[in-house]
Amino acid sequence: MGSRSASAQSRSIAFAVVCGAMEGPGFMASLVAGGIAGVSVDLILYPLDTIKTRLQSPQGFNKAGGFRGIYAGVPSAAIGSFPNAAAFFITYEYVKWFLHTDSSSYLMPVKHMLAASAGEVVACLIRVPSEVVKQRAQVSSSSRTFQIFSNVLYQEGIRGLYRGYTSTVLREIPFSLVQFPLWESLKALWSWRQDHVVDCWQSAVCGAFAGGFAAVVTTPLDVAKTRIMLAKVGSSTASGNVLSALHGVWRTQGLAGLFAGVFPRTAAISLGGFIFLGAYDQTRSLLLELGRGSP
Repeated sequence: MGSRSASAQSRSIAFAVVCGAMEGPGFMASLVAGGIAGVSVDLILYPLDTIKTRLQSPQGFNKAGGFRGIYAGVPSAAIGSFPNAAAFFITYEYVKWFLHTDSSSYLMPVKHMLAASAGEVVACLIRVPSEVVKQRAQVSSSSRTFQIFSNVLYQEGIRGLYRGYTSTVLREIPFSLVQFPLWESLKALWSWRQDHVVDCWQSAVCGAFAGGFAAVVTTPLDVAKTRIMLAKVGSSTASGNVLSALHGVWRTQGLAGLFAGVFPRTAAISLGGFIFLGAYDQTRSLLLELGRGSP
């Protein structure tokens, strides 16, 4: 739903109506549908992600590249997108299945929160290295993706690729705690109002609203994550202390700095939520239907 890559940023959950045991076609449907949805969103909305990253960068928007080379770093996003999204969805679906509760239970929102949080922790193991390389390429469009990857390994080792893991998880979990229960609740309300399960486009509308709202309230955490990933080696910000990064932004730029990039971030996540959730629900439903029809 990403920055939270647009997919990572709008990383959304599985189709509740057809969610069943995590075996057979259900398991594979989550894997393939999550991956396809993630790649689609990342590539379509990549320019908005680049603009957001440059607005949040310490050197400022123009020095970071402005509107030039807005697809800088896209190979890193493309390579990491499918496994990242698939890892999230498989974990999310498995935890939902493991914590099975009656659909009318008041514990349903808690189940969705726990499942989404677990999904984020696992997905970040794939997302963070991709994100580090991507964001550095976005603010240094003269450098190639592989060159940046090599430089990180040479200067910082594997730890450098995971710089910002903690800050990313601390951003993703609050985002998911807002987005996913809200998405599920909106779908349930819409289903109740029309007396039948929501269609894929209706699920996507709910996802866009839920993602956009979550994007706004978690933007300061996204700014801190960006600053940590882009900080010079050996600097205090590079140590990964989220509170220190937030304090530094507040001290130098105030509230405007903490919400830098909020408009492209919200636009990317809202559109991403619509595309991601719609693509995921549609693909997973189709795969499950095909699975039922096969001998």
